[in-house]
Amino acid sequence: MTKKIKISDLPDFDMAEQLRDDEDITVYLNLVLEDGDPSLLVAALGDIARARGMTDISRASGITREALYKALRPNAHPRFDTISKVCKALGVKLQVEAI
Repeated sequence: MTKKIKISDLPDFDMAEQLRDDEDITVYLNLVLEDGDPSLLVAALGDIARARGMTDISRASGITREALYKALRPNAHPRFDTISKVCKALGVKLQVEAI
């Protein structure tokens, strides 16, 4: 007989805990970009910022921690300059490629 597991008993998954180094971050961000969903990009940048330390990203980007959390939450619609500042603070860049 197989033991049933309740969903409520499963541990919460936090992507930020899986992003251990620059390679993990690069792979994650490229996968999200391939999907083409702007909401996923914003959420992924939030995951990466949490993995790197929201306070450090806040200082490097010049955006308050509270504003970062608000701008990088799932389904947020931040301005492009916010995304650009966050990417620069994270040490990543978005590239365009012909399809």
